[in-house]
Amino acid sequence: MHQFIQVWSEWVLTGGYLGIIVLMAMGSTPIPLPAELVVPPAAFLAAQGRLSLAGVILASTLGAYLGAAVMYWLSLWLGRPLVVRFGRFILFPPKKLEEAEHWLPQYEAGGIFFARLLPGVRHLISIPAGIVRMNFTIFSIWTVIGSAISCSILAYLGVRAQHVAPDLLKDPDGLVHFVRGQSEWLLLIVLAFVALYVLSMWLSKGKAR
Repeated sequence: MHQFIQVWSEWVLTGGYLGIIVLMAMGSTPIPLPAELVVPPAAFLAAQGRLSLAGVILASTLGAYLGAAVMYWLSLWLGRPLVVRFGRFILFPPKKLEEAEHWLPQYEAGGIFFARLLPGVRHLISIPAGIVRMNFTIFSIWTVIGSAISCSILAYLGVRAQHVAPDLLKDPDGLVHFVRGQSEWLLLIVLAFVALYVLSMWLSKGKAR
């Protein structure tokens, strides 16, 4: 894992904005490339004046959307049987697919938005969205909004890391550990909003009946 982190980090360092787009697009697919390995190092460079912070956020958001869009259309074209057969190889077994298929039509826009904020979920949500043929415009809008917020948070943490420990860029493992430690409270806030959203949807549907 240390070698992978080192490789991804060097790609960000040498690839600039194009590297960010490519890596973030890969991270929106089942390839195990968390955004935490891409955006914070890029924001670290921005804090040093070697990149633009706005450019980092725009490039990472664009990359995240492009990867998500590709997975949406692949899932729509290839269909459910193929995902059921091979999903376990990308940590997306049939049971998890069934849960997503049941959950996504109920919460559509909100489901996509909050999924893009949650690590471990954001890179898979495009698959059930394509399978259930969710409206692509709605999917795109909320994927971009959710990705932009997520990337902005990670960029902020990267800038913070540069101010707190300027040598962390030489230690990719340490940088990832710092970002994840700092983002725990943000994850709790997102989960709280998810719970409130699900509860409000459930109550509104109950009243509608």
